[in-house]
Formats: sequence, structure tokens, C-alpha cells
Amino acid sequence: MKHRFMPALLLTAATLWTGCGDHRTPVVVYSPHGRDLLLLIEQRYEALHPDIDVRWLDMGSQEVYDRVRSERANPQGDVWFGGPDTIFARGATDGLLAAYRPSWADAVPERSRGPNDLYFGVYRTPPVLVYNSDALRPEQAPHDWDDLLDPKWKGRIVIRDPLASGTMRVIFGMILARSVAQTGDEQAGWNWLRRLDASTSEYAQNPALFYEKLVRQEALVSAWDLTDILLQQKMGSPIGYTFPTSGTPVIDDAIGLIKGAPHPAAAKAFIDWVGERDAVTLAADKAFRLPTRTDLPADALPAWAQRALREMVPARVDWNLMAEKGSEWMAKWDRTVRGRGQE
Repeated sequence: MKHRFMPALLLTAATLWTGCGDHRTPVVVYSPHGRDLLLLIEQRYEALHPDIDVRWLDMGSQEVYDRVRSERANPQGDVWFGGPDTIFARGATDGLLAAYRPSWADAVPERSRGPNDLYFGVYRTPPVLVYNSDALRPEQAPHDWDDLLDPKWKGRIVIRDPLASGTMRVIFGMILARSVAQTGDEQAGWNWLRRLDASTSEYAQNPALFYEKLVRQEALVSAWDLTDILLQQKMGSPIGYTFPTSGTPVIDDAIGLIKGAPHPAAAKAFIDWVGERDAVTLAADKAFRLPTRTDLPADALPAWAQRALREMVPARVDWNLMAEKGSEWMAKWDRTVRGRGQE
């Protein structure tokens, strides 16, 4: 009995821990990675470990954090798999993660390791600028962040709701952190976000609605993460992308052991496997995930990944500032910017 297709909020402790009648050990994974990757990981891992039952709940990055935090007194999940390290940093500060150093830890750069072995980056996820490729030619599409503010896109932009999306929180955080770095305060960043809001037709509550708006040409341009756009292209969606010329905040997509996990030994073994060479190359080949590991030769990666490594320009971002101020910034954005850009 699997529970992956049920809405996350309907999954109670009873349904999560009720066995399948086969005496396997469950590993409950909270993740924003989506069905394609999670089903791939589940099937491969269970084939290698027939005594394990991987049970995953697919939800937004912020929703994973909220759920782990709400369950702090009685944890129901074992592994927090996926999301920007800025959100993992908040989880570490809140005491939601347990220290565990996976077998592959030394293969990822220092910047991809959380403090005190609380989390480690598995994949690198670059946000990109996206557009409807039926309506626009590549040269007509935005090629840098400021291009989104061009008046010609007024009412033609859809944005994934940043309160639920780790990717959008990183993009908005980059804009504000860039403002601090360039001017000494946040004001220019807030002005930028207000101008974007004035041109935004909708903040989509989930990825499905986001893609629907783009495919139907109810909106023409946006920003989102490369992985999901490549998956949409694979399914035939007319969505193209460009790497921002001034740089993109490449997200370290992390994994960590939930503090008080009901099945810690099985969870640690799962974390060890997720970052192994075979597992990350499988994810790159089948689910468009760019490994964080630095010990993989370029020819071990698929063509899309080699292109990404050639074309993307990692932006210089104050990740510590974004982790420190992220929640405050999003609360202020929701209170003073959302729907008020016209003012």
C-alpha cells in the first residue's frame, strides 16, 4: 500500500506507519522533487534493498519545512530530501535536523555542506528565465532578470507563489541581497519586486497551474528552475529557457536526516545511496538533475548537463544574508508588495 498520491495534509501518522503486510522497513521521505524523480528513486532503491519500503510525500519546499517543523514534537518523516540550502539552514537553526555525514560527503564542495553535518547538497539547481516557445522566438525572450521589467511583458508574466516555492524565494532573495550589495540597503530590491508585481498576472499556487498558464499562453514569460522546464520539454510542452546573462543563483539542493526520525538506520542508508555516483548519474540521465559532486567527468553526464555547465553563470550571492533574512523578506513581500505593484 503506497500513500504517495494522497495529498500530504491527509496523511496522518496512522496511514504513514500502517504496514503493507510485507514486514518491510518504511523510509518516509518529505520532498519537493516531484513524481518523476521520486518514483525513479523509489523503484531503483527498493530493487536494490527489497527489505525497504520507500514512502514519499511530494510538496513544495516551504511546505516540507512547515511540516517538519509542525511535527517536531512527534516526527513522522525520516528524510528531508530536496529544497534550497537556505531553507535547510532555517531547519538547522530550528533544530529540525540530526547530524549525519553521508559516505559521499567529501565529494561535494565545502559550500554545499551544512554546518555540523546537518545537511549536504545532492544536486545543483539553476533558476532560468522561461517563455512560451510557440509564441516567442529565442531572441524575443528575456535574457536577464531586468528584462522581466520591460513594459511589453505587463500582464504577461506568471510567477509561482514564493510563499510555497523555495525556488522563487531564492530568486526574490537574490534580488534583495543584490540590492544590499550594490547600494547598501534593500530599497532598490523592493522597487524591483514592486515593478515585477505590477506586470504579474498571477501567482500560481502550484506548478501544474503555473505550467498551464504558460502552455495556454495566458502568460508568456516567467522564471523557474531548469530541471522542471526540461521535464516539461520532455513531455512536449512548448516552454523554452535562457540562462540569465548576469548570473543565476545556483541552488544547492540538499538532503538531511530529520531529527527524531522513526527509522534512523534505514534513513541514513537511504541518504548514503542518494548521493552515490550511480544514483546521481541516474538522476541526471532520467530526471534532469545536475549533480553537486565534483568528481564526475563531464562525459559521464548527459548532453543537457554539459550544456548547463557551459552556459550558466553562477551569480555571486550572499547566501548567509538570504538565510538570515529570507522569512522576514517573504513576510514583508506578502504584506507590502503582492498585488500592490500598481500603487
